[in-house]
Amino acid sequence: MNEIRADVAVIGGGLGGVAAALAAARHGMSVVLTEETDWIGGQLTSQGVPADEHPWIEQFGCTASYRALRDGIRDYYRRAYPLTTTARSARFLNPGGGAVSRICAEPRVGLAVLEAMLAPHRAAGRLDVRLRHRPVAATTDGDTVTSVTVQSQDTDQRLTITARYVLDATETGELLPLTGTEYVTGFESHEDTGEPSAPAERQPLNMQAVSWCFAVDHLEGEDHIIDKPDDYAVWRDFQPPYWPGKMFGLVAPKPHSLEPVQRTFEPHHDAEFNRRHGGGDIDLWQFRRIIARDNFSPGAFRSDIVVVNWPMIDYLSGPVFEVDDDEAAFHHEGARRMSLSFLYWMQTEMPRMDGGTGLPGLRLRGDVFGTSHGLALYPYIRESRRIVAEYTIVEQDVARATRPDSTARSYDESVGVGSYRIDLHPSTGGDNYIDVGSLPFQIPLGALLPVRTRNLLPAAKNIGTTHITNGCYRLHPVEWNIGEAAGVLAAHCVAQKATPHQVRHDDAQLRAFQKTLTHDGVELSWPDVHGY
Repeated sequence: MNEIRADVAVIGGGLGGVAAALAAARHGMSVVLTEETDWIGGQLTSQGVPADEHPWIEQFGCTASYRALRDGIRDYYRRAYPLTTTARSARFLNPGGGAVSRICAEPRVGLAVLEAMLAPHRAAGRLDVRLRHRPVAATTDGDTVTSVTVQSQDTDQRLTITARYVLDATETGELLPLTGTEYVTGFESHEDTGEPSAPAERQPLNMQAVSWCFAVDHLEGEDHIIDKPDDYAVWRDFQPPYWPGKMFGLVAPKPHSLEPVQRTFEPHHDAEFNRRHGGGDIDLWQFRRIIARDNFSPGAFRSDIVVVNWPMIDYLSGPVFEVDDDEAAFHHEGARRMSLSFLYWMQTEMPRMDGGTGLPGLRLRGDVFGTSHGLALYPYIRESRRIVAEYTIVEQDVARATRPDSTARSYDESVGVGSYRIDLHPSTGGDNYIDVGSLPFQIPLGALLPVRTRNLLPAAKNIGTTHITNGCYRLHPVEWNIGEAAGVLAAHCVAQKATPHQVRHDDAQLRAFQKTLTHDGVELSWPDVHGY
């Protein structure tokens, strides 16, 4: 079949896309979910990024379905892996013991749990999942999207999807230009937004770096050095003017102060080492570790497994979208080669704590992602095209320094919550880290509504934020919440014969929609988190 119909089409199978499809199907909608890679799950799975979350995540501050995902990951390990008695009984099991999150786990396990969450709806015929399909065209009638065409990565065959609502959950907001929906990219100006951290002029191609993550373990005494990349010397010697040295080094700026800080990378160190040298993002072995062998029966794992997603692989040479296809492909390949070059540097030249150089026992674990090239399936995309929204969230709404009452702006139209610092990585426009303290925030419905298009909804990092506020709205639980809210909104509008814009502007419709969200386990406001 070259044409299919559904109530809701979700284009993009990252965390927001999965949450949107799950929500719409849960409410009885027929749903088509497409994804351009082999895996659903986006930043959690195909991009290899352990969950970045706020400190209260185990108690509150996420949706019930996101909590089910986290619980499902823990249950998967308890059911299928040879955990130690201590690890198995841990209420908040962290399989990798990584410092970045309370639940650092393998991408494949996240994938398995997401697939299981969708499975009942696929079995019931409500959900049609098409992997390895990317959007290539769309049709519109005035302010309405009438169809989206996706193309198979394997056969080049095209499939046209007609749906009442179209949700853009792609990593880079690909449906926005295809449908003519108004959008922005990069850095807005201070005149545009009034944000204290914004520049004087717009910089639409100034975007956060992408990072092509990879996983390694370490087998002492073995040699797993990869072939030396042809352009290794270029990357080894690369130094942005604001960096404290070459990027291939263990000294990098502390994001909030930009002070140069020495990191450590010591395989399988003990607690005393951690105490002496500091944890968090200082200890790179533990920081994004996804398997800690001590959590498992002796001999189950020869080594811990660590994800490399560090400043040293932030690709700064150009954006991977909003440029022509050849340039985008060039930068995708550049990010891949930078990561491989960094691995080679780690294996051959990285300073060791014992005074030597290089760790030849570092083994690239492409099997963690099911790839032949050894890296993650897809680069980690921090920033997307963003809709021109009915309401745009600005720095003044969430930044601690701009909120004298120490609470983020409150929205009567809230569709969820989130919390994270405004954390912007170095950018393609030459900016160093921009790191701004923020407050626990809400997600306003207006940020999910394009100013003109009636039946297209953003369902990922493409909502109405700015370059600045994207830095705290882009993380795992927030993206999931955005997708879930968009999926429930589409289902509500189909059932009530309303439009999303009518829901926002009609008090009775808004309260009914929010009641549905609350019933589904979506938190619309924060409890008093002071003192935590």
